Amino acid sequence: MNTESKIAVIGLGYVGLPLARLFATKYPVVGFDINETRVKELQKGKDVTLEVDDDVLKAVLKTTVNDTVGLFCSSNIDDIKNCNIYVVTVPTPIDKNNRPDLTPLYKSSETVAKVLKKNDIVIYESTVYPGVTEDECVPILEKVSGLEFNVDFYAGYSPERINPGDKEHTVDKILKVTAGSTPEIGERIDKLYSSVITAGTHLAPTIKVAEAAKVIENSQRDINIAFVNELAKIFNLMNIDTHSVLEAAGTKWNFLPFKPGLVGGHCIGVDPYYLAQKAQEVGYHPEIILAGRRVNDGMGQYVASEVIKLMVKKDIKIKGAKILVLGITFKENCPDVRNTKAVDVITNLKSYDTDVTIFDPWAAKKEVMHEYALETTDSLPKEKFDAIVLTVAHKEFLNIDLKSVLQPNGVLYDVKGILDKTADARL
Repeated sequence: MNTESKIAVIGLGYVGLPLARLFATKYPVVGFDINETRVKELQKGKDVTLEVDDDVLKAVLKTTVNDTVGLFCSSNIDDIKNCNIYVVTVPTPIDKNNRPDLTPLYKSSETVAKVLKKNDIVIYESTVYPGVTEDECVPILEKVSGLEFNVDFYAGYSPERINPGDKEHTVDKILKVTAGSTPEIGERIDKLYSSVITAGTHLAPTIKVAEAAKVIENSQRDINIAFVNELAKIFNLMNIDTHSVLEAAGTKWNFLPFKPGLVGGHCIGVDPYYLAQKAQEVGYHPEIILAGRRVNDGMGQYVASEVIKLMVKKDIKIKGAKILVLGITFKENCPDVRNTKAVDVITNLKSYDTDVTIFDPWAAKKEVMHEYALETTDSLPKEKFDAIVLTVAHKEFLNIDLKSVLQPNGVLYDVKGILDKTADARL
């Protein structure tokens, strides 16, 4: 049992908590978050993100800060003073103009810098464009702490690969990329992660390489989904079922199995903008990356317009029409509503003066109201609707008799393609 490393995980969200819990099986860990409500819930062994089962969380929790193995959750900066490894797992969102917003990263770096000591290591896991760790974060650490980089303290980067809601590919079962600000620190960081990551690690030669590797992972996926979304638009005009086409094409051994859909969340819908921003800073305009983003960002409007067209064809009065939207989280079987593109569908449907009801058994009502000023329900309404739009493939939706809440002449639109041929149309 190794107790030499005392770890502080900064940010206890979808990424930070599973990592802190995992490290806490072998090391003394302090999980730090500025959200006091979140910390109090975790201290009671309750994770509202559902990423860590309550019994698993309670098994590593400890009630005081000390050098024993386990996890102590806190919002008090004094509780992380005695740590020597700081792992930053805060979100890296984009602003309303799709430009990277590094504010959470800056503020967390300031927090760590206030307690930084000689020989400490600061590891960043947040998704960024190449250069952010050393060019943006390290100067903050130096300025606030008064310490010199790679002399008094060191840095590392190990990009998160958490897939929210995925109980199969948990943090310990996903191969981890690691990097350090010196070769020696890189080896130490790699050894730290490999002690808990059963899937193994990959030590990148530099921090910038590791940063670049992370940001292209989701950019590649975004472009591939944009391609099939464009195919869906084309085949829809030709009255050809896209899913049947993809199923047929998928019989070739090297055909990539991507499906059309709404691309949101805190990774795929965000990371390409980080890469594009850096590309433009160095003098290159990334055409394919931004084209893919335009296609995917426009899918909410496309889905809404297709639903309205189907309703018009069935002579359904649009103004005041009752529409039920199934799902508002960014993906299935997960409560995460960050950057969900289901909101784009809802907003565009509302622009036609329709009456939209949102049913999602996974989403927290208060969070949806806070983020989007939208009301949701966690139970299926009893009334009849002129149209039903399935935007998220929650498992609960597979067992619902949708026809029972749909008007006889109503429209059923399946964005996720899980209702087979029962829908009037699917993306």
